[in-house]
Amino acid sequence: MIAPSRWKLIAVIVAVLYGVLFTLPNVLPASVRDSLPGFLPKQTLNLGLDLQGGSYLLLEVDTKALRAEKLTNLIEDTRTALREADIEFSGLGQSGGVINVRITDPGQVNAALNALRRGVGSQLQSGGRDTTINTGPDQTIRIALVEQAMQAEAGKAVDQSIEIIRRRIDALGTKEPAIQRQGVDRIVVQAPGESDPEKLKNIIGQTAKLTFQMVDDSVSAAEASQGRLPPGTELLPSDDGYAPAYLVKKRALVSGEMLTDAHQQFDQQTGQPVVAFRFNGVGARRFGDATTNNVGKRFAIILDKKVISAPVINGPILGGSGVITGNFTPESANNLAILLRAGALPAPLIPEQQSTVGAELGADAIKAGAISLGIGAAAIVVFIVLAYGMFGVFAAFALIVNVLLIFGIMSMSQATLTFPGIAGLILTLAVAIDADVLIYERIRDEAHAGRTPLAALDHGFQRALVSIIDANITSAISAVIMFAFGSGPIRGFAWTLLIGVITSVFTAVVIPQVLIGIWYRARKPKSLPIV
Repeated sequence: MIAPSRWKLIAVIVAVLYGVLFTLPNVLPASVRDSLPGFLPKQTLNLGLDLQGGSYLLLEVDTKALRAEKLTNLIEDTRTALREADIEFSGLGQSGGVINVRITDPGQVNAALNALRRGVGSQLQSGGRDTTINTGPDQTIRIALVEQAMQAEAGKAVDQSIEIIRRRIDALGTKEPAIQRQGVDRIVVQAPGESDPEKLKNIIGQTAKLTFQMVDDSVSAAEASQGRLPPGTELLPSDDGYAPAYLVKKRALVSGEMLTDAHQQFDQQTGQPVVAFRFNGVGARRFGDATTNNVGKRFAIILDKKVISAPVINGPILGGSGVITGNFTPESANNLAILLRAGALPAPLIPEQQSTVGAELGADAIKAGAISLGIGAAAIVVFIVLAYGMFGVFAAFALIVNVLLIFGIMSMSQATLTFPGIAGLILTLAVAIDADVLIYERIRDEAHAGRTPLAALDHGFQRALVSIIDANITSAISAVIMFAFGSGPIRGFAWTLLIGVITSVFTAVVIPQVLIGIWYRARKPKSLPIV
């Protein structure tokens, strides 16, 4: 077993070259990295929030607003279903989370129930519907949301918010953001390298719900502000610079969910920044129908309950694309395009906590980590060399290759190195050298038992290997569990530890075995230097 086979020698050479090539970019200046040939690796380690500095946000998904929106949609669905069935009604509204509507003709109550059960609510995956519809006194029909449906909707909203936040941060160019659920309805966002939490909060915290709704000109905005609102309308503030508010119909013609693209550009006539958009097939058809049926009227482009533009429909718009004009700067138009491309949040996000980790704190952490890593590595090397002489030098070389492999794998995979990750690296070095100690002590025992040097080496590696693999499998299982169920610093520690476990088995066993085999073949010693 101690004879160095060709595949082991090749594996050691490849490991050393890989570790050097993929670790080297971390110590080269950016200008040198940029000038390297295209076939050479240029990736460097991604530093976590605690090392690089950045922004931290704790956000809460506003499930109350989600419920209120759901109830508002149910009211509009109820109005539409009853009107399509030619059923007269009054008193439509909600109280205490329950929608009430009174049917004028007692003989139409059953017909109204059937119409509402067909047109209001939706089917649940677990069976049944997300609403209950029952009759009450005085020809009243009561519509309520099923609590199970609301809980499922809230959970889906948190998951959807996490994905949308990730897309928005990626569009900003921030690498390796940590976005995780905390508890039932909270989300933790860590963005390394982003030093302005307010900018981050403005981008990811804006709901960005875009709708296209018709303007109602039957009543002026001034009259509507005094409470004269026609049924099915709402008065919304404006940010277009032409009117302080607009009266619009609640029913949306098209929503931002139907957008396939949005980007900032400049108007060819005015030179002002605008946001160009394009709908999918369904959105293009609805938008075309709406503009065809309402030529000469105005429609409002509404973002988060605020009118940003209210142009007049001069003719049918059938191409499925258009532009949003408004009081934009190039930056605000680009930010709006980012929000629209990423999609709207299902519910508003309430900032609970925000903080900034300065780059100087990260530099101090890196310095402290480097010092602790250097001291730990030096102490390990001194111990192993003093304890085992030439064999200790072989183990020290294997340890250096192990560090290179860890940094190389993390650089190639663009994994994030955190301060706890440095602790995991130090622990990995200790575990790796412990494997060599186990091998060497076993070799020493075999030699003391009277075996020849070659037999002692063979038996030492063979019998120690079982214990080494067993110990590393246990460590790997622990690292996987911590990575799966931990968050933030714990995941950083677990990821570094897991990579170290994989590389340690190879470097602690194969590299010393190859070097000792070469040494034994060249020297043919009568006794081993560690006896």
